[in-house]
Amino acid sequence: MATLTAITSSLIFKIILLIVGFVLLIKGADIFVEGSSSIAKKLKVPPLIIGMTIVAMGTSLPEAAVSVSASMNNANSLAVSNVVGSNIFNLMMVLGICALFNNLSVGKDVLKRDYPFSIFCAILMIFLGVFGLKEDGSYGMNWEIDRLAGIIYLALFIGFITVLIVSAMKARKRALETGVAAERSLADEMEEEVKDLPVWKSIIFIILGMVAIKFGGDWVVEGAVAIAGAIGVSDTIIGLTICAVGTSLPELVTSIVAARKNQLDMAVGNVIGSNVFNILFVLGIAATISPIPFAVENIIDICVLLFFSILIFIFCITKKRINRVEGVIMVALYVLFMVYVCLRETGIFPV
Repeated sequence: MATLTAITSSLIFKIILLIVGFVLLIKGADIFVEGSSSIAKKLKVPPLIIGMTIVAMGTSLPEAAVSVSASMNNANSLAVSNVVGSNIFNLMMVLGICALFNNLSVGKDVLKRDYPFSIFCAILMIFLGVFGLKEDGSYGMNWEIDRLAGIIYLALFIGFITVLIVSAMKARKRALETGVAAERSLADEMEEEVKDLPVWKSIIFIILGMVAIKFGGDWVVEGAVAIAGAIGVSDTIIGLTICAVGTSLPELVTSIVAARKNQLDMAVGNVIGSNVFNILFVLGIAATISPIPFAVENIIDICVLLFFSILIFIFCITKKRINRVEGVIMVALYVLFMVYVCLRETGIFPV
């Protein structure tokens, strides 16, 4: 009886640790971005660049903290499953829930550039996860996202950010030359959020944010691994479910706020951009620090992500928007995916 009580108390403590970790991650990312953006503004960094880099990456900091902490604490299966699970949640639940509020319009740049690139990143994740440099120096099936893959991800990430900035600057230049008001974009909205804080306060925000992100990531991983062990499930399912939902809360809040403000194209752009950041930025950093083992389950989950991505892309290109009926379908498909993941864990499905 005493042993059971001790186990229950320990599990409750780990659940509390997990929740506190999520709170620290989300709040820490928020104040870190606020402090960093203010410093960048004082250094005369153009607001557009601040918005497209520091602020845009802010919503991906929780995923980055969890994945990096997982790779450094030998819980590497959490690193991949957290990213894949977050991307699936972003696509199906965040966009699906937003579509329930109002039909979501989709910008031309998102359809022609960002969305296809996000699909390419998912395909690349499979390829770089299966193939790589082996211990003997040859190239072949390695089943690991190694450091070389991490460097490739980060290089693509820098390229993607550069393209976004150049594209936004060209659009503004054309608008000024023609005298036509530029179309409001995610970057425009981000610029308005950059506050001019005192230097001392900005530095405190940056330090507190870094500390909160560090400990928040550690506690989420520690709590998730402990809960997985206590209830007899794998780290992968915890990464796909609890960690994925928790670290995707910033994207959910940002997109719902955008949808309720009738900034409907921003909701889609925010999710697609975040999904690209999650793969290139989060896995890039995690794999560069420590190679991440890749499993058959990861391929299946990424294939599900690809299927969902293509399905929503079809929704987008048919009428240039996502309507409420499609939103209901997306939410229902996510629920079915969660059911499949749970059944897979019980062994009903072989993989």
